[in-house]
Amino acid sequence: MSQGEVTTGSASWRDYLELCKPNVVALMILTSLIGMLLSTDGAVPMTVLLFGNLGIALCAGSAAVVNHIVDRHVDDKMARTINRPLAQGRLGPQEAVIFSLTTGFLGMAVLLVFTNVLTAWLTLASLVGYAFVYTMFLKRATPQNIVIGGLAGAAPPLLGWTAVTGEVHYNALLLVLIIFAWTPPHFWALAVHRKEEYAKAEIPMLPVTHGEKYTKINILLYTLLLIVVTTMPYLTGMFGWLYLTGSLLLGIGFLYWAVVMLRSEGGDSGMKTFQYSIVYLMALFAIMLADHYLIDTVIYLPIA
Repeated sequence: MSQGEVTTGSASWRDYLELCKPNVVALMILTSLIGMLLSTDGAVPMTVLLFGNLGIALCAGSAAVVNHIVDRHVDDKMARTINRPLAQGRLGPQEAVIFSLTTGFLGMAVLLVFTNVLTAWLTLASLVGYAFVYTMFLKRATPQNIVIGGLAGAAPPLLGWTAVTGEVHYNALLLVLIIFAWTPPHFWALAVHRKEEYAKAEIPMLPVTHGEKYTKINILLYTLLLIVVTTMPYLTGMFGWLYLTGSLLLGIGFLYWAVVMLRSEGGDSGMKTFQYSIVYLMALFAIMLADHYLIDTVIYLPIA
């Protein structure tokens, strides 16, 4: 019996919280929240703001628990995941399954009661896409797992948008497209840094199947694509010059790290690129919010 099947009975609330991948969910809720705020020029209803994000967070946490369950046999082979509750046996698969079902059903109930049906079904589709299509199949089936499965992780701003408006808008889809283009260079940078661990766990990440050089070239190409994609909200009139300037500066920073990775042999450039990519996404969405609210305020300020 593997270590992941033996429970020690020492689980705490922190172990259940860790199953939900709180850092990942927090980033998703940030993009969901900004999707809500960008969907309207007025105030977002407090019930939507609170219960919409709560429902999305609960469903995202439920999907994350499934990831822990499925990966429990390989988590103890990787330094990044070796201390996870299931890998260490502090929780068993049965407890995790019950917890995942509970949080998932609760999240769906919150969305159906306090938000709208469209957001609930889109959130469910995102949950299924990440927990089952990506985690159970794509992750071990193809080195393009991140590219194909990234759509599920790119959904939160759309979910936030539909929670307020009840409709799918092309501007919301542009936000999804940005995260979709951001996901491969973000995860591949980490995969390069953790290449040996992924190989040991027999997970076919791109640097394992095609080598580091090939992966670094792809990171550079996807970064260039990301820069192009991030100009689209400006071209459609969704945002103004503040967003365009900020997105280009952030994109140049991402491109710098992609080039550093391409030119480096070994070292920690992969982890630094991964860390920058997180800062990049948070800053990009913050600039969107600033452009959405501040520019109109500045333009219409009365002149004394």
